[in-house]
Amino acid sequence: MDPLQIVQDEVVICRKCPRLVAHRERVAREKVRRYRDEEYWGHPIPSFGDPDARLLIVGLAPAAHGGNRTGRIFTGDRSGDFLFRALHRARFANQPWSRHREDGLTLRGCYITAAVRCAPPANKPTPTELAACRPYLVKEIRLLRHVRLVVALGRIAFEAFLKAWVQAGRVLPVPRPRFGHGAMAELPGGVKLLASYHPSQQNTQTGRLTPSMFQQIFARAREAGAGPPAKGAITRKRQEG
Repeated sequence: MDPLQIVQDEVVICRKCPRLVAHRERVAREKVRRYRDEEYWGHPIPSFGDPDARLLIVGLAPAAHGGNRTGRIFTGDRSGDFLFRALHRARFANQPWSRHREDGLTLRGCYITAAVRCAPPANKPTPTELAACRPYLVKEIRLLRHVRLVVALGRIAFEAFLKAWVQAGRVLPVPRPRFGHGAMAELPGGVKLLASYHPSQQNTQTGRLTPSMFQQIFARAREAGAGPPAKGAITRKRQEG
């Protein structure tokens, strides 16, 4: 069986964090009015994308009524709309939207994961929850052998990736990379780490992160050698566990 799929199967049945389990399941039961007729996913969210990806995107966590509802990260919320518009323009995605798991979205040369796989209350996972979820990211780092550039969306995802990188047996440069939008660091082994503000509504609606700023992140990813291959099928559109 595909090792990456095995990791996602482990993710979907995870119940390590009682607070996150209680929150994601309560949200899935109670719903919100605009989605009251929909069946929520209500489980941890698997990563998805191209297993031969040269670009790895690390987000924070699923949204309560986005990924926790649809079963796919950055799907069904405005953060996802912002992200996939940028990925489509940079030719990492076949379409500029992400509505539900059967919407036809596929990624090319790109893989999307997260620091935490369950929707946390107030979008704020605890340090203990981040540590409990880290082994999944560690396994993905080891298995995604073609990655040349990592885009970390937000400070928490940035720090989570660095800790997972070390736990995966990799070395950090000196001085240790620091978060700042657009900051790029060279990691040993030929991998670059590029920081970006998270495409949350708090950032996009206030102008802290504009479409042009975000588009430049993925333009730089392509320039740094993380662009999708010139030819070839788009693979691994989703993983449901």
